[in-house]
Amino acid sequence: MKRRRRVDWELVPLEGVGPLSFGTPLAEVTAGLPGMAELRRFRADPSFPGILGVEFGTEPEKPAVSAYFTDGRLFCVAADAVHGPRILLWGRELTSCIPDDLERFLLHAHRCGVTEVSYGPRGNPGADALGLVLRVQETAGGPATRPVMVGRAWADRCTDDWEGAIPECEWAGRQWTRPGRSERRPPRS
Repeated sequence: MKRRRRVDWELVPLEGVGPLSFGTPLAEVTAGLPGMAELRRFRADPSFPGILGVEFGTEPEKPAVSAYFTDGRLFCVAADAVHGPRILLWGRELTSCIPDDLERFLLHAHRCGVTEVSYGPRGNPGADALGLVLRVQETAGGPATRPVMVGRAWADRCTDDWEGAIPECEWAGRQWTRPGRSERRPPRS
């Protein structure tokens, strides 16, 4: 079976990722994703009915990118660990990595004074100054990273699943691995 080569998308912190710019209307996002089709639309957060989620992919039933809109504008993007583009930051891949390796990368940037790293209530590392949260996605090969990125207007407390702007659906599922803790947490009701 032939594997599709994943495209590289550069994260420009707080501004955009790959061909997508935060603040862009849905029609422009759709036009900016050649080779990807809209797979489904869904209500992304039960507490905020105005947040629209849209999955895009190159094959049916295999979402590559989840895009989130408020007031018709893109504010959040998540890349699937298996089918999504390779998200790069400073030359380092963020997608489909071993969680501990990527956490070390972020902590190194923190120690060097490049960015401030924080952890949300569910244990996910991230950096508000980058508009970046690292999530874990279960894959056939084990847990892998799923980067979730937000624009400047939505970056404050982005690692905080209670007060940040990232939709509830992105927090459900496997938690960041920590010894002695459950790896799954149900979505909050």
